[in-house]
Amino acid sequence: MDTLTIVKIGGNVIDKPAALQSFLQDFAALESPKILVHGGGTLATEMLEKTGVPVRMHDGRRITDAETLKICTMVYAGWINKTIVAQLQQAGCNAVGLSGADANTVPATKRPPAPVDFGFVGDVAAGSINVPVLSLLLDNGLCPVFCAITHDAQGGLLNTNADTMASVIAAALSKTYRTKLLFCFEKDGVLAHPDDDRSIIPEMDTAYFQQLKEQKIISKGMLPKLNNAFAALHAGVAEVYIKHAAHLLSANAGTRIRVENGEWRMESHMARQPFSTFNF
Repeated sequence: MDTLTIVKIGGNVIDKPAALQSFLQDFAALESPKILVHGGGTLATEMLEKTGVPVRMHDGRRITDAETLKICTMVYAGWINKTIVAQLQQAGCNAVGLSGADANTVPATKRPPAPVDFGFVGDVAAGSINVPVLSLLLDNGLCPVFCAITHDAQGGLLNTNADTMASVIAAALSKTYRTKLLFCFEKDGVLAHPDDDRSIIPEMDTAYFQQLKEQKIISKGMLPKLNNAFAALHAGVAEVYIKHAAHLLSANAGTRIRVENGEWRMESHMARQPFSTFNF
């Protein structure tokens, strides 16, 4: 079984042209098959502020009203996605830029308004990913590059958390490939002390994760990232790491996420539920 590498790159790297270019050079050097999922950076927020659209967040996640969705789609699926694809082509990686609406690759369900109304935000499930289309692209030497815009199969677009999207795609393809999921951002890994960049946790299991959550050491943006990391492992992904984007090619860098030996693993039918419903 071939190993498929799915990499999610965070917005803080996208905001820095030199860092992004260096990361994409490294990504192009990864052995194929591979998939890249990218966040949005601050450009969408800047555009929203320029157009007078209020920027609203809840626990590190964007609340997406109709006007925000328009701006996010233009920025994520347009400028950022195509800029990344162009730079990958320059680096020798034959990439194709996609949203979840393209070829029906990632259908989503609009999140219910309770307990928090996130607006036009989509939850995705591994069972809904269009695996045959993705396999066709991968088998023909193409590298899919996903922004985190999905669709509701009713003609509407939805904004989706990029960490969740990467996790679900990795889980869906784990039946066809041995999947490895890498979350890359501006830190060297998960930190035991958020203010100390040297306090990298080399390995984290579920029990330690629960402990750090209870101590409020893990919070805000890192919390959904780790929830998605553990969800991916439970759904069949072979390896998950959280690491600095500059260390993409370093095998032992960052924090390895794992489940304990003998720990309960999710039943296959559970993989059809949206990842946002899981609470690890």
